Amino acid sequence: MKIRVGFEMLYDFPQPTPMIMVLGTHFTRASDVIVPDFLTISPSVPITPYRDLFGNWCSRIVAPAGRVRLAADGVVRDSGLPDPVVLSAQQHAVEDLPTDTLVYLLGSRYCETDRLSDIAWKLFEKTPPGWARVQAICDFVHRHIAFGYEHARATKTAWDAYTEGKGVCRDYAHLAITFCRCMNIPARYCTGYLGDMGTLPPYGPGDFAGWFEAYLGGRWHTFDPRNNVPRIGRILIAQGRDAADVPITQTFGPNTLVSFRVWTDEVA
Repeated sequence: MKIRVGFEMLYDFPQPTPMIMVLGTHFTRASDVIVPDFLTISPSVPITPYRDLFGNWCSRIVAPAGRVRLAADGVVRDSGLPDPVVLSAQQHAVEDLPTDTLVYLLGSRYCETDRLSDIAWKLFEKTPPGWARVQAICDFVHRHIAFGYEHARATKTAWDAYTEGKGVCRDYAHLAITFCRCMNIPARYCTGYLGDMGTLPPYGPGDFAGWFEAYLGGRWHTFDPRNNVPRIGRILIAQGRDAADVPITQTFGPNTLVSFRVWTDEVA
């Protein structure tokens, strides 16, 4: 399967404004890239690439005053298979976890383990450790949160999503990540493209999506509490502790997002 991925964002800036972007296909999919989704900026300005603390490729610019267009358009090869399900994946004792996974046990900006720990243990203490426990967490979060774009806000945390019972995909991911960490399972936030391949119409407009990965059985596994079924054509962009680590764009000054369009479609 070949998947065309890309986006177009139009911003208005009242003055020159520094900006960070995390928008390219993740390096772990480099061998699958057929047409690179290179970032283009109009009007043209210098782009400085760098890797962040989590290994994601990022880009820095100083956006000029006025209308600025960010865009990319690429093609990625995909297996066409749904997300793997590994029911036998076991939970590790904390003392046996690799050192580089320990940061994903800790609280973070949007994942308040301290506020949700008692709730997590009451809800999931009796679930079998391992894959079944993470799936039980996803099942709960999927039922507990009502999806709606009107419920999105930049300040919403896992605690807010739990108490309000509504949100968007990143809120589902944040709450599930927090519950996993409370149950001593490393969990990290993921952002990327997720199309409608393999689902029934009507299809929604293209969008970036948020999901998470849990560390079980010696490797990271994909979980998606928003959809809560294995999906086809998931294209990773970035990973971090939560959405604060991997914002699609981060601007350092006032601006207006005029329009935002994303596509992720199977190529015939």
